[in-house]
Amino acid sequence: MIRSIVATLAVLSAPLPVLAAPAVGDSFPASFMARDSTGAQRSLGSLAGRKGTVLVVTRSAKWCPYCQAQMKDLEAAKAPLAAKGYGLAAMTYDPPAVLAGFADRNSLSYTLLSDEGSVNIDRLGLRDPAYPEGHFAFGVAKASVIVVGVDGKVNAVRVEEDYKVRPSAAQVISMAP
Repeated sequence: MIRSIVATLAVLSAPLPVLAAPAVGDSFPASFMARDSTGAQRSLGSLAGRKGTVLVVTRSAKWCPYCQAQMKDLEAAKAPLAAKGYGLAAMTYDPPAVLAGFADRNSLSYTLLSDEGSVNIDRLGLRDPAYPEGHFAFGVAKASVIVVGVDGKVNAVRVEEDYKVRPSAAQVISMAP
């Protein structure tokens, strides 16, 4: 019996497998849902333009200066992406109230999404493994950009290993076909 308990504990304490980030041609999870800065549930389809959605996944609007700078810079990408037929959204693990305050202070007009609990971040294989449970950054994503067509297929993806490296608004625009 003790051997059985030890074997069970070993299985339960084993690290979770690391999921791979989406790749070009993959299907984006159809069940994707996240709350926007007002708290309303949003699907990827509700964010899309006629050709699809550009989803920028970032760490935190509350404490990450690289994320904050990138999210401010992305305001310049909204209109050009819309002209190309794409909706723009950024997603962090911050709660909606934090995102609403950040958007208001910085006059952001594109959608900010909350992934509290990092459910979508995990589903997309984007969790940064550098932060253990209990650390304030536990659950943050690797800085990423995913372009998803209206057919649900990933058309372009960029995942940064270094949290200080962020594509500019111009680079994000160029990712959308």
